[in-house]
Amino acid sequence: MRFRGWIFWLFVLLVGAARPAAGQVFDPRSAIPPDSLKAADEILPHRADSLRRRFDEERIINRLKAYSRRKTIVGKALSGLLNFTQRQEEQAGLDAVLLNRQFDQHNFKVVRRVEITTLDAFGYSLSDSAKVPRSFWEKSGNALHLKTSRSRIRQVLLFRPGQPLEPQALAESERLLRQTPEILDARVLVNEASSTRDSVDIRVITTDVFSITAGLQVGSATAGIVTFGDQNFLGQGHQLENAYEYGRGLSTDNGETPQQWSYVGSYTAPFRNFVYGQARYRNENNYRSGGVTLKRDFYSPSARYAGAITLDSYSQDVALVAPPPGQPYVYYPLKSLVQDAWVGRSLRLRSYDLGYENPGRVIVAGRLIRTDFSAVPRPDPSTGVPIPDYHDGTLLLGTVGYSVRRYYKDRYLFGFGRTEDVPAGTLLSLTAGYDVNRVVPRRYLAARIAAAGFNTRSGYLYGAVDVGAFQRLDQNRQWEQGVLSTELTSFTRLYHLGDWQYRHFLSSRGTIGINRRPGDILQGITNDRGLRGFSPATPILATSRFVVNYETTLFTPLSLLGFRLAGLAFADAAWVSDQPRGGSPFGGAPYMGFGLGMRFRNEFTALRTFQILIGYYPRGLTAANGVRLFESARETVTFNDFGLGAPGTAPYQ
Repeated sequence: MRFRGWIFWLFVLLVGAARPAAGQVFDPRSAIPPDSLKAADEILPHRADSLRRRFDEERIINRLKAYSRRKTIVGKALSGLLNFTQRQEEQAGLDAVLLNRQFDQHNFKVVRRVEITTLDAFGYSLSDSAKVPRSFWEKSGNALHLKTSRSRIRQVLLFRPGQPLEPQALAESERLLRQTPEILDARVLVNEASSTRDSVDIRVITTDVFSITAGLQVGSATAGIVTFGDQNFLGQGHQLENAYEYGRGLSTDNGETPQQWSYVGSYTAPFRNFVYGQARYRNENNYRSGGVTLKRDFYSPSARYAGAITLDSYSQDVALVAPPPGQPYVYYPLKSLVQDAWVGRSLRLRSYDLGYENPGRVIVAGRLIRTDFSAVPRPDPSTGVPIPDYHDGTLLLGTVGYSVRRYYKDRYLFGFGRTEDVPAGTLLSLTAGYDVNRVVPRRYLAARIAAAGFNTRSGYLYGAVDVGAFQRLDQNRQWEQGVLSTELTSFTRLYHLGDWQYRHFLSSRGTIGINRRPGDILQGITNDRGLRGFSPATPILATSRFVVNYETTLFTPLSLLGFRLAGLAFADAAWVSDQPRGGSPFGGAPYMGFGLGMRFRNEFTALRTFQILIGYYPRGLTAANGVRLFESARETVTFNDFGLGAPGTAPYQ
């Protein structure tokens, strides 16, 4: 492990002044054939220099250890200041399987070749090489499947032939491969039989998922949702997603007739160096948008740079005030074009513990958002409807954050026994900005704090709070368009009942508007935003919302045509406020939902979860008896990573 900083180089000078005999110090380069070193120097001179520096640092660290054991003043100072103990990963809070140290002896060796093997979706197992497709269904599914191309696998790897192997590059590459939507599982191994003292051969083995997805969610005889997608289009890792909803709304008592259909679609393409491009389109009641993005995230703690360029067009109809009872809503057109660009830099913190690298990162980022309105609401002043102050502007944002990212492993969260990654860590960030416009300039301030911990004996707990608001830079100095967001995710440890397992899950999300503008409305409490399976008789518009979701999942040993079966029971509650400028959502009775269902999951397909549920809703449902039978692909919980993304305003959605 490298040691950085002025203290390190000070002791380098001390050690260099009294160097021990050459025969008492092991030099790793002395064991490498001279011809191999010469060839590496000729092909990659800068890589060879880096390798020499790393060997030199290891040699210096060994000398520092020797000095720290002496009973001299310098030795006691070294012993008290430096920690040379190699920590165990479990004691450091990291997962030993994920950050496996078994390949540490190959660190900084030159990668000679990379052998990639991709396996079809059905019938194969990375833990059992003798397992092959045998049944008609497995062979038929593989015949319809295009395996992931080797070029796509290479895009995700953190090492290249001809380059030194960085520490943890193998384990991180394996995790990143497993997190791609087209790959079920992966193994990244060193070929010990062909490895030498200065070079290694690496084997990469992956199993695919069946990437084509299609679904039909029937809400009634005349309403439902049709979905189609491909998470690995043409085997290149391209993602195609489409969702069409029909029979979406009926005429209400006040004469309003919502758009009867909606469509959401996107196409995402990956490139080298973890760069992604995306095109998207959305069309639903009173709302249409489309855009393109080119982005690179902080995909790993080792990533140093991230950024994105985005262009979005929005067209929507907004209601500025609620109408009198029995009267229809009056909508006004609002159209805008948004240009967005940001860039971020991750800075590694120094570690004064030579046995363990500091996992914390300081991240700085800047962002520019330009908004141009082509149509804004212009109500008649005589009606008493407030005139909103939508206007063109440029928002400049800067963020400074501190991030610690760790990954654990567990089972029976989303899947039935497969290894699943659980993120934990800490995130603190402060965001400041300036809204440049020709009406009233505004400053923006926001803060975010998030933390998560995990233990296989007690479970998982994640909590986050976001708060942000604009301040008008005029005589009143009023704060506006503020939002307070909260999030909680928790699940218990896994309980066993023979061959059956179960967990309890609890999550909540709160979005409270603070002095919002007229027309700022949250998008209801249905599906992912609140009550699963809830289909209200009339649209529920809110300026503040708080949702609690509880679920118990029972994992059974039963299966049907490759789909494993789980039983579940759920209870959901949502509080909303329709006050024009936001405020507490707890002023009225909550909307609630209770239900039972079955979850079918196939680990080998992109459409992994299929649920049939029956729910009871005491109020607000279209059905007179409050009971609804529905299908849903909603996951139990969702994880949030602790990598800092683009600077932004606190979310209000």
